[in-house]
Formats: sequence, C-alpha cells, structure tokens
Amino acid sequence: MIAYIIRRTIQIALTMVLFVTVVFFMLQAQPGDITVQYAMNPDIPPEARESIQERFGVDKPVWEQWTLYMKNIITGDLGVSFGQYPRPVMDILLERLPRTLMLFMTAAVISFYLGFVMGKILAWRRGGIIEYVSTIGGVALYTVFTPWFALLIIWLFAVQLDLFPVGKFIDVSLWRTQSVSANTIFNGMLISVASLSAFLLMVYALATKLKSAWKGKIVRGIVVGSLGIMVLAWSLSGVGHLALDIIKHMMLPVLVLTLISFAGTMLLTRTSMLESMREDYIMAARAKGLPESVIRDKHAARNALLPVVTSLVFSLAFAIDGGVITESIFSWPGIGLTLLDSVTEEDIPLAVGALVITGIFALVAHLVADILYVYLDPRIRYQ
Repeated sequence: MIAYIIRRTIQIALTMVLFVTVVFFMLQAQPGDITVQYAMNPDIPPEARESIQERFGVDKPVWEQWTLYMKNIITGDLGVSFGQYPRPVMDILLERLPRTLMLFMTAAVISFYLGFVMGKILAWRRGGIIEYVSTIGGVALYTVFTPWFALLIIWLFAVQLDLFPVGKFIDVSLWRTQSVSANTIFNGMLISVASLSAFLLMVYALATKLKSAWKGKIVRGIVVGSLGIMVLAWSLSGVGHLALDIIKHMMLPVLVLTLISFAGTMLLTRTSMLESMREDYIMAARAKGLPESVIRDKHAARNALLPVVTSLVFSLAFAIDGGVITESIFSWPGIGLTLLDSVTEEDIPLAVGALVITGIFALVAHLVADILYVYLDPRIRYQ
C-alpha cells in the first residue's frame, strides 16, 4: 500500500505540472492583459500603463512568465493578484476556500446520507408507487437547470415567504457596529463543525465494536447531546446572533445543492443496489436464514456503497470550482465566484491559483477514492 501511495503521489505531481501548464497558456491566450482596463482611461498616461505592465510582469515573454510562475508554485508562492494588487493570491484563496468548503460539504453530507438511505429503501422495496414517484422526482431534480431552480428557490423562500435573505454572505447592517470580523466568526464555526465531526466519527468507529443492543440509542444520544452542547456554547458566547446570520445566508444555497445532489445519490444508490441484489452472495445469505435487514444493510448496501462513495469524493473535490453557478446566483463569496471574477477581470495569477487549488483537490480525491476502495471492498488489493 505504501509503495502504491508513493507511485500515485509522483503521478499526481507530474499531472499537476501538466495541468497548471495547460491552464496557464489557455489564460495567456486571451487577448490583452490586465492593463487593458487602463488603456481607455484618459487620466492615465501611456508611460503609467507601461509601468504597471512592468510591475505585474506582463511585459515579459510568455515562456519566461511560465518559468517564473512554476518556480513560485513549487515554493508555495501563487503570486500577487492583479485585480487586488498588492494582495497575495494565497491570502485571497485562504479567505474564500473555507466558505466554499462549508457550503458544499454541508450539502454533500446531508445529501449523501439522505440519498443513500432513500436509494437503499427504494431498491429493496421496488415496484411500489413510492419508488415510481421518488424515481421520477429524483430524475427531475438531477436534470433540472440549476440557475432556474436556484432562482425559483429564491423567489419562493426569500421573496414570497420572506424566510431567508436573498443572497450575500452577511447582513451588512447587522455587522456594521460589531468589533469582530465575519471571517473570525465563520472560521470559528468551521472549527466547531470540524471538531464535532471528528468526535462523532470516533464515536461511530468505537460503537461499531460494541455488541450491546443499546448501541444505536447510545450513538444517537451522543449525537444529539453533542449538537446541543455546541449550540448552547455558541448561544452563550455573545456572538451567537452573528453566527446565526451567516447560517441564514447559507440556507438557500445549501438547500439547492442538497436537493440536486440528493437526487443523484439516490438514483445511483438505487441502481447499484439493484445490481448487488442479483449477486449469488445475496441468495446465499437468504439461504442461511439471515434477517432481511442484515442482508440489506450488511451485504447488498455495503457493496452498493462503492460507486456512491466514489461519487461523493469526486463531488467534494470538484465542488471547489463547480460552485461557480451557485455562488454567482447567491452572491456567495467563495472560490467559485472568485474564479469567475478573476477570469472576467483577466486576473491571471488569481485565476490560475483558483484552478490550481481545484486541481489539487481533484487529484487527491482520486487517491482517497483508491484507498477507500481497499477498506470498503476486501477483494481489492494493491500489490
């Protein structure tokens, strides 16, 4: 396994170099550069524009720019943003990345759990009216035009029912008099959720080794208690209303992403479960007299989990830039909206930096999926 991981890491590094090279020259192929926006301004003389070109390095040959950029990436320096000069690209990405991760990981976890459970039940009880209605609804949500669906959700829940804010990241009028920044509160929320998730995963891992009949109730009790403690802690912190404001702004984009992802997970789980149920080991399990719930959860569902987990891992990786549409519609200042703005403004260092982050997540996701396969399917072995 270690030798396999080393080989895959080398492959990832080489692929990353090729990916960055292709992206860099594709962006360089655009007509003009960042200084074009200053060319038509009569208040800026030509010599000032030349000075800006020299400062940004766009007056050098393309190959020299690529060599310098690759050298900077290897040393961890993504350069300076043209549009937000002199702010480093890494600072901008580190500010926007947690917002995208929080948005898409929340939707991914909820949609994965609900979609897998629903798809498992539909496949096991196929042929009923519930299966037909759920399948048709799932296909409709999975193939829906995302911008139209997002605008429909905004019209219904924000305009007509007035339950949630229309968009943005925070309510400026609420934060104007606060001494704490929105990034501080948001990062605190992210740390709290990550810590709680790690704790619950550890509890679940320990609970799988218990043989008590109360195992399920104990786990559910710990989950509810942990959530209650976290909510109480934020309520007593004095900034709970600020965290609640961020959550309100997250609700609509999370709802849109959850419904669309839920439909895909449900349909994939249903299809994978139907294939697993035709295997000989299902017939053998029934011949042994095992309960139906054990056959469904321990045998059919576990093997059906392989393609679903792969889809989840890849969706998390490509969510970094796949959120361009969602983040643009809801004005959510994450990596997706940053990528769109940087390309529009011809901010090449920021655009390449955002795509580099996306490429890293995608390549690491392939490695994680390969490793998870070994644990989910004992038949797979890496020599």
